[in-house]
Amino acid sequence: MEMKRQKLNSYRWKNAVLQAAFGLLALVFRVTCYSQNRKFRQAKKLYSFYQGDIIWVALKRTDKKARKMKKRGLMEIKAVKLKQKSTFYLNRYLTGDSIDYREVIGIIVPIFVDQAFLILMSFLNTAMISSAGVSAVSAVNMVDSLNIFLVNVFIAIATGGTVIVAQYKGIGNKEMVSKTATQAISAVAIFSVVLAVFVIVFNTPTLNLLFGKADAAVFHNARIYLIGSCLSYPFIAIFQAVLGGLRGVGETKPCLGLSLFMNLTNTVLNVVFITIFHMGVVGLVTSILCARIFGMIASIFYVMKYNETIRFKIKNALHLDFSLLKKVMFIGIPFAAEQIFFNGGKLLTQTFIVQLGTLALTENAIASSITLLFQIGPNALSIAIVTIVGQCMGRRNIDDARKFAKSFIVLSSLLYIVTTAILLPFFPVMMQLFNPPDSIIPTIFTIVLISAVGQPLLWPQSFIMPAVLRAAGDSTFTSVASLLSMWLLRVILGYILGITFGFGITGVWVAMIAEWGVRGLIFMNRFKGAKWYAHKLV
Repeated sequence: MEMKRQKLNSYRWKNAVLQAAFGLLALVFRVTCYSQNRKFRQAKKLYSFYQGDIIWVALKRTDKKARKMKKRGLMEIKAVKLKQKSTFYLNRYLTGDSIDYREVIGIIVPIFVDQAFLILMSFLNTAMISSAGVSAVSAVNMVDSLNIFLVNVFIAIATGGTVIVAQYKGIGNKEMVSKTATQAISAVAIFSVVLAVFVIVFNTPTLNLLFGKADAAVFHNARIYLIGSCLSYPFIAIFQAVLGGLRGVGETKPCLGLSLFMNLTNTVLNVVFITIFHMGVVGLVTSILCARIFGMIASIFYVMKYNETIRFKIKNALHLDFSLLKKVMFIGIPFAAEQIFFNGGKLLTQTFIVQLGTLALTENAIASSITLLFQIGPNALSIAIVTIVGQCMGRRNIDDARKFAKSFIVLSSLLYIVTTAILLPFFPVMMQLFNPPDSIIPTIFTIVLISAVGQPLLWPQSFIMPAVLRAAGDSTFTSVASLLSMWLLRVILGYILGITFGFGITGVWVAMIAEWGVRGLIFMNRFKGAKWYAHKLV
C-alpha cells in the first residue's frame, strides 16, 4: 500500500513538472508572437456568407492591412452584385425559349465590331480623299449614293438567303442550310455581273441624268469612280452573300474576321495610293477594287475549306435549284424592289443637293460620315435581329420574336444616347481630320446636332422593326411602307424644305428625320397585329 502511494506521488510530481515546462514554453511562444505581430494582433477575420460570396470584415480598422482587406472585399461584393443584376436583366430581356443571352451576345458582338471597323474605315477614307480637294469629296459622295443604290439591290437578294438559312437553322435542317446558302451566292453573283456590265456601258448617260449640273471637275472624278466601283460589284456581291449565309447560321465570328481583313486591306491601300502616291480618286478606286477581290477570295476559300455548315462547292453553285431560289427570291425580290425605290428616293434627294452647289455636297458628305459613327451599335443590332428572329420563326416561337424585337429597339436607343454623348464633344477634332472650308462648319454641326436628337427617338422603330418583319417573311408590307414614306416624305418634303423654302441641306435632313418617324409608326402598328408572322417559308 505504501509503495502504491509513493508511485502515485512520483507520478503527480512528474506531471506537475511537465505542466510547468509546457506552461513556460507557451508563455515564451505567446511573448514571441506578441512582439512580432503586435500591430496585427487585434485584426481578426470573420467569415460571413452571403449568397456564396465571402465578405471580409475587420473588427478594428487600426492597421493598414485590415483596411486593404476590407476595401478589396467591398469591391468584390460590388462586382458580384453587378454581375447578378446584369445576369438578371440579360435573362429578362435577351433570353427566350429559342435562344439565350449568351448566344445573342455571341451573334451581336462580332457584328458590332465589324460595323465599327466598317464605318470607321469609311470615315477615314472620306477624310483621306478630302486631301484631294472639294471636287474629289463631292464626286465620291455623289457616286457613293448611286453605289449604295446599286449594291443594295444584290445585298437585298443575299438577305433573302440569310432569312431562309436562319429559318432552316432554326428547325435543324443542315442539308437545306448548305443548299440555300450556296444558291444565294450563285444568284447574287449572276445578278451583280449583269448589273455591273449595264452600268459601265451606260455610265455617261447615267451621270448626265443624275448629276448633269455638277461642275466639270466633279463630273470627271465621278465618272472614274463609278466605272471603278462597277468593276468591283461582283466581288463585293459574292463576299456579302457568303457573310449573309454565315450570319444566317449564327456564325458571326468568321464574318468579323473576313470583314476586318477586307476593310483593313482597303484602308492600308488607301494610305498607299492616296496619302503617299497622291493618286486621288484613281487611287481610291484601285484600293477598293483590290480589297474587294482579296475579300471575295478569302470568303470563298473559308466556306470551301474550313466551314462545315455551309460546305460551299463550286459544282453545286453552278447548278441552280429554282425551287429553292423561289423561296430566296420571295424575300429578296420585294426587299430588292424596296432598295431600288428607297435608295432611288435618296438618289433623287442627292440631285437636290447638287443644285445647291459643291459646298452643299461637301457638307452632306462630311455630315453623313459623322452621323454614321453614331449608328455603329444600332446598325449592328439591325443586322443581328434578322438572324435571331429568323431562328425564332423557324421554331414558330412568336413570343420570343416579339420579346427580342422590343428589347433590341430599347437597346438601340440607349446605344445612340451613349454614343452621341461620347462622340459629340469631339466634333472639332473631326473637323480637323476633314479640313473643310470654315464657312460650312456651322451647317455641318447643325445637321449633326439635328441627327443626334432624332436618331435615339425615331431610328430604331424605322430600321430595326422592318428587319424583324422581314425575318418573319413579311417583306412585301415592309417594302410598300418604305416606298410610300420615302417618296411622300423624304423626297417631296425634302424638295419643299430644301429648295422651295430655301432651307438648303438642313431642310433635306429635317425631311429625312421626319420620314423616319412616320415609317416607324407604320411598322410598330403592323407589329402589334398578327399578320406579320402569318407567313410560313420553311
